[in-house]
Amino acid sequence: MKDVTPLTGGWSLRHGEDLLEARVPGCVHTDLLAAGIIPDPFLDRNEADVAWVGRRAWTYVRQLDHDSEHERTDLVFEGLDTAAYLTLGGRPVGTTRNMHRGHRFDVTGRTGELEIRFASAYDEAAAVRAVTGERPNVYPEPSQYIRKMACAFGWDWGPTLVTAGIWRPARLEHWSTARIARVRPLVTVEDGTGRVEVRLELERTARGQGRALRAEARVAGVRAEATVTGDTAVLRLDVPDPRLWWPRGYGEQPLYDFDITLGDESGPLDTWHRRIGFRTVELDRSADGHGTGFTLVVNGVRIFARGVNWIPDDAFPSRITPERYRARLTQAADAHVDLVRVWGGGIYEDDAFYDACDELGLMVWQDFLFACSAYPEEQPLRGEVEAEARDNVVRLMPHPSLVLWNGNNENLWGFRDWDWEEPLAGDSWGEGYYLGLLPRVVAELDPTRPYAAGSPWSGSWDHHPNDPAHGTHHSWEVWNRQDYAEYRANVPRFVAEFGWQAPPALTTLRRALPGEDLAPDSPGMLHHQKAEDGNGKLNRGVARHFPLPEGDFDRWHYLTQLVQARAVAAGIEHWRAHWPVCAGTIVWQLNDCWPVTSWAAVDGDGRPKPLYHELRRVYADRLLTLQPDADGLVLAVVNQSAGTWRTTVTLRRVEADGTVAGEARLDLTAGPRSVTRTEVPPTLVPDADSAKEFLVADADDDADGTGEALRALHFPVPDKDFAYPRPRYDVTLEPVPGQGDRVDVVVSARTLVRDLLLQPDRLGPAAVCDRGRQTLLPGERTRIRVRDCGPVTVDAVTAALFCVDVV
Repeated sequence: MKDVTPLTGGWSLRHGEDLLEARVPGCVHTDLLAAGIIPDPFLDRNEADVAWVGRRAWTYVRQLDHDSEHERTDLVFEGLDTAAYLTLGGRPVGTTRNMHRGHRFDVTGRTGELEIRFASAYDEAAAVRAVTGERPNVYPEPSQYIRKMACAFGWDWGPTLVTAGIWRPARLEHWSTARIARVRPLVTVEDGTGRVEVRLELERTARGQGRALRAEARVAGVRAEATVTGDTAVLRLDVPDPRLWWPRGYGEQPLYDFDITLGDESGPLDTWHRRIGFRTVELDRSADGHGTGFTLVVNGVRIFARGVNWIPDDAFPSRITPERYRARLTQAADAHVDLVRVWGGGIYEDDAFYDACDELGLMVWQDFLFACSAYPEEQPLRGEVEAEARDNVVRLMPHPSLVLWNGNNENLWGFRDWDWEEPLAGDSWGEGYYLGLLPRVVAELDPTRPYAAGSPWSGSWDHHPNDPAHGTHHSWEVWNRQDYAEYRANVPRFVAEFGWQAPPALTTLRRALPGEDLAPDSPGMLHHQKAEDGNGKLNRGVARHFPLPEGDFDRWHYLTQLVQARAVAAGIEHWRAHWPVCAGTIVWQLNDCWPVTSWAAVDGDGRPKPLYHELRRVYADRLLTLQPDADGLVLAVVNQSAGTWRTTVTLRRVEADGTVAGEARLDLTAGPRSVTRTEVPPTLVPDADSAKEFLVADADDDADGTGEALRALHFPVPDKDFAYPRPRYDVTLEPVPGQGDRVDVVVSARTLVRDLLLQPDRLGPAAVCDRGRQTLLPGERTRIRVRDCGPVTVDAVTAALFCVDVV
C-alpha cells in the first residue's frame, strides 16, 4: 500500500547568512513576518516598505532522509510559488514555473539536503517577456507573463505583495507496482438513474509493467470492478433513484462517498476518495426576442443566480484555513447567496473551499486564471496553461457545486474596448486559449459541465463582448461615472459584475491604521484605497444624494456605507424584477484580502458592512420592490421560492411628517419562481418633484424570514432635496433571556427615521447585529439583536446608531 510522509516541518528560509524557521505551507512574507524581519504589510503604509521582498530570489532548505522498501519514492508539491529550481543532495531534481498546478518528482533512492531556489517573479516575468514580446495589461505589473496569482501584483482593491514559497502541502509518496495517477468521475443523471463513468489513469513502476491489476469503485452501495493490464481503465456505476444535489433554496445537498481501490494479488496498492453529488447542469444560451440568454438550469429547473464574486480571502493564500473558508462561505449562504464566482485574477481555491460549497449548496462558477490582460500564447506559457487547465479540471470536477467553467475575466472585452487591437497587430493575446485550448480541454475531460469563453462575453464576435442583450455583462459605467439609479437603464441577460465601494468597518480601520486621525484623505486611508479616483467616486456618489460632510469622518463613513448598500440594492431589485429576461446578478464582491476601501460586502477582517445585510434582504426568496417606469411606478412581487406567494400589499402615500395622504390594499399572487408586476394606482404616486411625499409598500407577511414584514420605498427626489424632519427616536436595551452574550436594541421612532443603521463594531470588536438599514415611520419600532458586544449602555448604543439627517 502506498505510504505518504507529509513534509510540513523541518524547513528553513535562507535570509542572508541566517536560516529562519519556515512554515510549509507558507510563503516568504509570512516567514519573514514571523521572524520579525518585516512589519505587517497590512498595517499603516508598510506595504511599500516590504516591496523589496518580491524582487529578491529566495531559497528554502530541508534535510530529506527517507528509508522505504517501496520501489518508488516521489516528491510531491501541490503548489510552488512560482519559478523554482530544485536540487537534492546537490543534484538537480527539476524546475517549475507555475503556481497553479502540482508537481511530482521521482527521488527514489536519493537523500540529502533538499534545496528550492525561487527566482523573483519579476525576473521570471521579464525573461518570458523577452521571448514573447510586449502585451498590454490594465495594471503596470507583469502578471500576464507568469502563471501566478495575478492580484499578487496589486489590483484596485489589493496590495502589491509578490510572494514566493511552498504555498500548498508537500509530501513524499512511497509506492510499488502502480499508483492511481488521475481519476475523472463523470457524474450524470438520466431518467432517475445516477450514472458515474469513472476514468482511471495509472502510473506503473518498471516491475509493474503489464501486470494484471484490479480496480474497484464503490458509491451508494453500488460496486464495479475491472481488470487493468494497461495504464487506463473505465468503470461504470448505475445508482438507482439517487437523491439529487440542489443549490441552496431549491432542495437538499446530499453527498455520496465515492471510493476507488487499486490492488493486485497481494492486496491494495492505492486508494482514492472524494464525495460526489448527483445533479444535471445546463446553460441555456438560446436566442430570443430580447437577445441571447444566459440561464443556468440545474436538474431541469431554471435559476435566477443570486451571486457574489470571490477573490482570494487573504493576500497570502497559504494562511486561509478550512475553517476560514467555511466561515466566509457560510456568511454568503446566510445572505441567501446561491452562486459564488471564483474570479480569474486569483487562484484555483483549496479543496476545502469547494467542499464547503458542496455542503452549503453554493454553486461555483470557476474562472480559468486570466484577468484584465493580453496573454501570450507562445511557449513557455502555452504548455503551462494547458497543464494547469488539465490539472485543475480533473482536481475540481468531482464537486457537484461546480456548475460552470469560464475562460477569462474581461480579456475579450479588453481586446475590443481598451485600445489593445492596434498595438497587438496580429500578436497572440489569449483568444486562442479562450476560444480554442480551454473549451477543448473541458470537452475532453469534463463534458458534463458547460463552458463560457469569458466574462463578459456575448457569445460571438457578431456582438460587442459586453453587449447587455447577449450573454454576460459587466456593469461598471454606473460606479465609474453615474448615479446608481442608472442601473435601471437596461436589463442585461446576466450581470456577472457590478458593484459600489465603501470603507470597511471602523474597528477594521482602527486596527489597520493605529494612531491615525482618520479622515477620508488621511495618509493611511488613501493608501488603503487602491481604486483609480476611488475617493472621488465615493464622494460624488454621496454628493448626488446628501450634503457631503466636511470634517465629520463618522458621518462620511456612514453615508459611504449607506450609498453602497443602496446602490447594489437598486441594481438587484431592478434586475430581479425582470426575471426571466435577466437570469442572474453576481455582486462585485463578497470578500477582501486585506483591510481596504473596496466593493466588498464583508471587509478584510471578516466584518459585514451594511451591504451584507442588504444582500440578505434583496437576495431573499421573496422580495417587494417599487420600480419607476415610463408610466409611473410598478410594484414588483418577486418570488423565487418553490411555493406560490399570496400576499396583501398596503400602499401608502405618506407625507414627511408621517401623515397618510392616500392608501390602497392590493391582493397579489406570484407563482413559484416568478415575478408579478402591477402598476401603482396613479393617485398614490408622489409627484416627480415632490419634496414632502413618498410611497411605502408593505406586505402583510414575514416573507423574508427576518421577523418583519417586507417593505419597499419610493422617494421621488434625492435625500438632500427632501423635507425630512429632524430625526427623533428613543433607544432601550432588553437582555435576551438565557443568552448573556446577546442584547436587543429597541428603537422607537417619534418621526420619520430614514435608513437607521447600527454599526455594531462600535460596541465591541467582535460585535455583530442581525440587520442592516431600516426606515421607520412615526410610531414604529424595530428590534436589532446584537451579540458578542459585552456590557453596553444606552449612550454607547445611541452613539453607534446613524440615520439620514439632512436638516
